[in-house]
Amino acid sequence: MTKTSPSATLSINGERLWSRLMEMAKIGATAKGGVCRLALTDLDKQGRDLFCDWATEAGCTIHVDAMGNIFARRPGADSDALPIASGSHLDTQPTGGKFDGVLGVLAALEVIESLNDHEITTKAPVEAVVWTNEEGARFTPAMIGSGVYCGEFDLDYAYAREDDEQTTLGSALAAIGYKGSTACGAHKLGAHIELHIEQGPILEAEDTEIGVLTGVQGIRWYELAVDGAETHAGPSPMKMRKDPVPVLASLLPEIYAIAERAGEDARCTVGVLNASPGSTNTVPGRVTASVDLRHPDAAILGSMDAELRDLVASSSTERCPVSLAEIWHSPPVTFDESCIQSISKAAASIYPEFRMMVSGAGHDSVYVSRVAPTGMIFIPCKDGISHNEIEDTKPDQATLGTTVLLNAILDLAKVA
Repeated sequence: MTKTSPSATLSINGERLWSRLMEMAKIGATAKGGVCRLALTDLDKQGRDLFCDWATEAGCTIHVDAMGNIFARRPGADSDALPIASGSHLDTQPTGGKFDGVLGVLAALEVIESLNDHEITTKAPVEAVVWTNEEGARFTPAMIGSGVYCGEFDLDYAYAREDDEQTTLGSALAAIGYKGSTACGAHKLGAHIELHIEQGPILEAEDTEIGVLTGVQGIRWYELAVDGAETHAGPSPMKMRKDPVPVLASLLPEIYAIAERAGEDARCTVGVLNASPGSTNTVPGRVTASVDLRHPDAAILGSMDAELRDLVASSSTERCPVSLAEIWHSPPVTFDESCIQSISKAAASIYPEFRMMVSGAGHDSVYVSRVAPTGMIFIPCKDGISHNEIEDTKPDQATLGTTVLLNAILDLAKVA
């Protein structure tokens, strides 16, 4: 339950918001209570169509760019002003939940509905945005819709991405009817605020309902490989093998120690481990491990990177060479101060116990922040669990977060 009842100038219709969240969750609903609505599938089309229907009924005009990013606009008094936008994504993980992404989309739509309810005309237009393929579960990399929008990825590169069945992103986008003709990035934004479940345990652990984000952690992904020589497990004496597994086993504690030395804001995850050829009675010829390092400070993340590279170099031998390939680097993001101030002011009038924090996960706001002033709001999710069918948040938490969002958007868009 919230500690402080919403008392802002404007309130939202929490029942309408929750009803729409549950209605959207029926599209791709799984037996365990989650959602599987992969990007650019027929189910994604159904979700997009439903959003566009609701937005049109709310008086919005719909614009779709070449990456299928959807912009639903409520006009403002100044038609030349850049829109104040809010949004997230509708695609999910294969075993995803009801709130990751979709909360941000439907909260943005609820902001527009609430402005209509209160009969308020804003100076700047207000938009609800759906970004394409945020999850990266069907087409990699993640956040590619907002990534093309900000110029991180080329449109042709994005269109050429393939899923496991060799279907390209471009053909899938066309197949569901959401391949717009407007160039990505041509639709400019005056600001962008994203509401999201935390996807972590901090807010719930601290009994706090609102997080105001100052930025997003930097992330570096690597593939670590140790090479050896395949041989039969039975006849080969231990001392005569070129077995890469003990080498990797000795490296793993040292890799985690890098994050421990970097302080409590550091993160280290080894999420994928593979042995080739993957046979019980064969000494592997190669083992690989993914390494995910994160920190909100670019300098410290750089030091962690240097330590990892030194560790790999010092561990590599002629008998079992060790190599490291960086496969992704997303630098730390600092959000716009004016957006942080608008969100903080709204939160202070509604829920003074809000917490300033940094996101540990990537979001579309990471890329949008490169081309527009950007901020984010977090609400708790039960047990910090996300990317899971049991992902959950409470109706009053969704209402509180959307109320903060509404008042922050109004502060930026201004009353005409």
